Formats: sequence, C-alpha cells, structure tokens
Amino acid sequence: MKVLILGSGVIGVTTAHYLAEAGHEVTVVERRTGPALETSFANAGEVSPGYSSPWAGPGVPVKAIKWLLMRPGPLVGRPALDPYMWSWLIKMLGNCTAGRYAVNKARMVPIAEYARDRLQELRAATGIAYDERSQGTLQLFRTEKQLKGTGGDIEVLKQFGVPYEVLDPAGCIAVEPALAKVKGKFVGGLRLPGDETGDCQMFTERLASHAAGRGVTFRFGTDIDRIVVEGGKMAGVATSAGLLTADAYVVALGSYSPILLRKIGISAPVYPVKGYSITVPITDAGGAPESTVMDETYKVAITRLGDRIRAGGTAEISGYDLRLHDARRATLEHSVGDLFPRGGDLSRASFWCGLRPMTPDGPPIIGATKFSNLYLNTGHGTLGWTMSCGSGRVLADIISGRKPDIDTRDLSIERYG
Repeated sequence: MKVLILGSGVIGVTTAHYLAEAGHEVTVVERRTGPALETSFANAGEVSPGYSSPWAGPGVPVKAIKWLLMRPGPLVGRPALDPYMWSWLIKMLGNCTAGRYAVNKARMVPIAEYARDRLQELRAATGIAYDERSQGTLQLFRTEKQLKGTGGDIEVLKQFGVPYEVLDPAGCIAVEPALAKVKGKFVGGLRLPGDETGDCQMFTERLASHAAGRGVTFRFGTDIDRIVVEGGKMAGVATSAGLLTADAYVVALGSYSPILLRKIGISAPVYPVKGYSITVPITDAGGAPESTVMDETYKVAITRLGDRIRAGGTAEISGYDLRLHDARRATLEHSVGDLFPRGGDLSRASFWCGLRPMTPDGPPIIGATKFSNLYLNTGHGTLGWTMSCGSGRVLADIISGRKPDIDTRDLSIERYG
C-alpha cells in the first residue's frame, strides 16, 4: 500500500519507519529542509513514560493563577481574539476534575510505557545513537506540600506497574550527586527509574536516514496546501510540488494538524502551547545532572545530553507566535543556575522555542477518521518524544489491518464525539 505522511517531526518519522517495516511504500512530505526542525528540534530530551500526565487536573485552575503571578514563573497567557484558543481552554477546564484526570492519565500511561519499550527495541535493532541515557527521571520537590501531593500520581503508577521511588534529600543526592552542592533547596523527590533521556532531533534525523535507506521517500521543502476529498475519501494532497496521491494518508503535523483538518470538516481539538528551552555547554561534568531532574516548582526539566545541558519548560498560551521572549529564558536560567550552579556556562546557552500540540484532555489523537483512508497521529503535547515509537507502531498496525498490542480505542478522535 502507498502511504503519504504529512510531517517529518519525530511522530511522522517514527510512523514512516514502522509503516516501511510493515512493507508499505511510504512518502513523507515536509515544508522544512529536513526532519525535526520544528517542535522536535530542541525539546527537553525526556523519554518519560512515568511522568505522562494530563495538564488538566484537579486544582489546576487555582494553581494557574499562582503560576501566572510567579516571577519567574512556569505559565504565561497572552489572550487573543482566537475562538479556537478559548474553545480549547474551556474544554481543558472541563477536564480539571479528579475523575477526568484519572481517566485521562490511565489513557496516557499505557501508550507511553509501550513507546519506551519500542524505542529500546528500535535502538537495539538499528544501532542508532542519540546521546541516550537510561538513568531515570527525578522529580524534585522544593516544598513539603509538593512532596505530599504525589499520592494520586503514585496510585496510577502502582495501577500500571510503573517502578518508582520516593526519596529523601540524601536519596536524591545519591542518584544526582551534583545536588549535594544545593542540598538545602529541596526536601525530596519522586524517582522514575524506567525513564530515559536523549536528543530527539538527533534521533529523528538518524531514523529518517535509516528509513530512507529502506526505501522511504522524503519530500522536503514541499508546502502542503489542502487535502482533496472525493467520494467520501481522500483523493490526494495539494502541495507546492503538485497533487500527491496514495492509498492511505497520515496527518502528523503537530499543532498545524487542526488547521488542515478543518478544511475537510474534521474538528481536532489540538492547540499550540509554546515551550522554551536553553542548551548549555557543560563546563563541569561533576556539577551537571546525570539524567533528568524535573524542577517541580518552575516546571522545568533539566537534562544531560552528551556534553550539553538541555533545560526545557514553561507554558505560553499565545497561539502560533514563535517569537522568543527573554523573560522565559530567565525562568530556565534561574532553574538551572539554582540547582546546578557549576554545571554549565549559561552565558553561552542557545535559546529556542517550539509549539507543543496539546489536546484539552491530555492523551494524543491516534487512529482512523470519518474518511476511510485518512489517519491521525497528533496532539502529543509535551510527550511527543516519549510516545513517538509507540504511536508510530500502533498506527502502522491499524493501517496494516493488524490488532495493536495495546488498546488504542480511547486515543481516537471519536472520544470527542
């Protein structure tokens, strides 16, 4: 079967890999000059199935007010006259209950755990290296209130058999020795030893090269205009290179997916939430993190990637605005400098932002649509890197007519009615 994939971020490329493995003839269309040049370019580097949680949860509306007032803070709102922004926010608020949080998290953890296992298999099979480490994630708490508030998450981890450790300050230092230099700044942590880290862009570039060697065609520098529908099914995609046709089509355009889908009557509640990162050269290996440390107060993930520290975080609701704001950089630099003051040279840090494709409930949208030959793989929010291999594999199974290894029915767009 000929399959056309729209988008070559980590989701599009992993989907292409698994479809090619299943014997399909795959073409990937991308407007940029190469893979992973947008949201997959400089994310926080976490492969964190244990940290897979919806942003919408009980108490979040009240917390959001506090976060908006914090300086530096993890949340920024730039209200606009955008009906899609307000519709998404209202739907998200509707998911800020204990019941909805439990349902949504229970939908996210299985695909994330499955994805981590598929990534390990892929790495072993291909030999792809991407500054990966398998040393877990440490969620670091600066206050007793944060530490005591982990009960709900721990119950879900227990439910799905996800390993975890609740650590006192000494335990945190044992796994992240550099924290000994700032031991008065935290009260404990929640460690998820099954989590991994790695450079998402490096992985995606190398997997794209591997896929190309196996026959996948990449059409870079090709703008996508619209989907052509005839007789109740996809007939092609109008692009700057002309009409491209296939037997099946996959939309993996991240935050830009709903813009294309609206034109054919599909309402996918995905909205961009801008995230920022800095990449800092390591100057003292002993003063840098060993893996990923999640600074719970500022919602910043600080990750070691080879000879670099990547710090990613903040949430800015401002539509498709890709301007870099220095205040967001200050939040990231504060978190890194406060916890790892000797780890890297902040004066030489590079600064980046990308648009996370967020659903209002948290889980991604994976699966079929009302058109028999159109499929979606989008809406992964902050967890695209974490869920990529699992998402690509299950969608390849669905398109190939095979039953996926995990139940994906609650990940389809049908859950929105």
